[in-house]
Order: sequence, then C-alpha cells, then structure tokens
Amino acid sequence: MRIKSLFALPLLALLPASGGAQPQNMIAPLFVADPGTRAVLLIEDGRVIAKRYAPGFSDANRFISWSMAKTVTAMLVGELVADGKLALDAPAPVPEWHRPGDPRGAITLRMLLQMRSGLRHTEIGDPIERSDTNQVLFVGGTGDMAAKAIAQPLEAAPGTKFEYSSLTTIILAKIIADTLTDSTDPRVRATTYRDFATERLFQPAGVTSAFLEFDGAGTQIGGSLIYMTLDDWGRMGRLLLDGTGADGAQVIAPDWLAFMKAPSPRDPEYGGQTWLNRAGGSDPDGPTLFPDAAPDTVVSMIGHLGQFVIAGTGADPHDPGTHHAIILVRLGKTQDSALAPTRQALGRVVGSLIQ
Repeated sequence: MRIKSLFALPLLALLPASGGAQPQNMIAPLFVADPGTRAVLLIEDGRVIAKRYAPGFSDANRFISWSMAKTVTAMLVGELVADGKLALDAPAPVPEWHRPGDPRGAITLRMLLQMRSGLRHTEIGDPIERSDTNQVLFVGGTGDMAAKAIAQPLEAAPGTKFEYSSLTTIILAKIIADTLTDSTDPRVRATTYRDFATERLFQPAGVTSAFLEFDGAGTQIGGSLIYMTLDDWGRMGRLLLDGTGADGAQVIAPDWLAFMKAPSPRDPEYGGQTWLNRAGGSDPDGPTLFPDAAPDTVVSMIGHLGQFVIAGTGADPHDPGTHHAIILVRLGKTQDSALAPTRQALGRVVGSLIQ
C-alpha cells in the first residue's frame, strides 16, 4: 500500500475530495449537527480539501486542547525514550514511590501511558467537585499539580485496572521535566520543557503557534492545557498519522508511534495517551470513536467539550484499490453529554473517505 506524501501542497490549497464529493459539503453537517462547532479542517493525502470556521473564529485564534494535550505529552515522552533517557518498562522515575515497602514502586512508564497505574485518581466526580482533576486544576492544587497526583495511594494493583486520568498525564509531564533538568526553579523548568517541545516536536512539525501552560512548580499541565491554531492542530494530526514533519522527515520514531496506537491490555479503545477506533472498551456508554463507520487504523486525540484530531488510513470507498490518509480536526465547545450527534457526523465524514 502506498500513501501519498503528506502536506505535499500548501495547507490553504482547497482541492476536490476523493470520489468526487464536494469537500465543503462534507464538513457542513458538523456545523449543522452541533452549533458548538467552531472550526473544522479536513486533509486528504496531505492536501486540505475543506476548512471552515464558525462566525467569530479565524486563523487568528488559538484553540484549547483540553485532553488532546495528553497525546502531545506522550509524543514528548517518546523522544526521551528514543534518547535512552527513559525506559518504557522500567519503574517510573518518581522518587516518592521508591521508598522501602511502597507498592507504587511497581508502576512503570508503560502503565502510566496506558492509564493503568492503579492510582486512586477520580477524573469525574459525583458531585463534580469531588473530581481530583477539578480540585487540582482549578481549586487547591495549582501550585504543584504533580505533587497532588503523585501522593495518591493505589486503589488497584499496578497494571490491572484502566482508569482515565488527567492527573496521570501531569505525572508524565513532571517526569519529562525532571529528566530534562535538575533545577527546582519553576521558570527554568518551564523554559527547559518548552524549548525541548519546540526543538523536538513543534518546529519539525511546522507548528508555530503552540502555547503551553505550566503550574506554579513549572510543570506543564500536560493533560489539559495546550493551545494552537486550527492549521497547527492539523500538523499535529500529521505526526499522529505517520510521525513525519513539515519536510517529510521522521519526527516520531515508528516504534513509538506504533506503541501509542497499540491497544492497552486493559482497554482496547485506548493506546498510549491516544484513543483508538476499536470496540470493546470499558466505557459503558459505548465506543469512544466510531468503529462501525471507519477502519481500526483510525486514531484520535480527544479533548473535553468535543476537541478531536482524528488521523487514519484506509481504502477509498469509491475505489477499493486506492488507499488514502486523512486528518480531520474538529474544535469547539459542546457539553460531553451532548456530543453524540457530533461524533456520528465525524464518523460519517471519516467513513466517506476511508474504509
């Protein structure tokens, strides 16, 4: 199977979609089905075939990642693994867990990345203020978010239970910073982290608008808070698709990208900080993506309130002998409980291009 080189043409060149469909008509339902949609970008084989903003939004806007930041954090962890500075199956380098008799010492980097650390984290509380994530991000943990996350005890043996957790990704962000610098100065830590992300990820990808938020200790809020323009989220989608950057050079190592896209042993819908288009996950509300509408090669960054950067490859439904690579970005503000129509519309767009 040969897929055309991505981003072979300028990002703003609008071209016809495969199968003769009118590309702007393909993404229009995303705005009709959900008035909270603010921006959509559709890329096929490296060419922008459709792009649209809701009134009041434009190329001048940076859009919040929410949990799409988790996938970006995983990419940065992969860079340090490639450098030999971190090891996927070694005990996670968190000193607080390596005191004599502490069972948390068995938590590995792989377990953290696959959301199966066993730590007692509560992403969504009932009532909402009982959420660990909300307490740490917005109430009493902003001075040192990772400290709050690290201090939690186990509620399950490491590796045995899937539990989605933004606090887990904040631990990963702290591990990145600790690996890059011995400094405890928040400014030094934040600058070092930002420079590393720019040099190893954003600049090779052609991303120029990335803005990262840090807590009071200089730890990047790697589970929730990164901002970029619509086009730059599309460029991050290219990294998720095949790991290559603006000039076609490999940015994310193929073996690391394969790990990110491989199902967690505790939830087949989740990989390494990345959502997968597979059924059979632990969510009682059903599949996170749309396995009935697209192949299992489709993966996605997903964020709160309906942020999606979807990437995948598959056969052209109109010409099964031809394969295509697609990236679909949807950014907006829709309550998670009301996202079903949006998710269905996204699935129809993806399914109309690849199968």
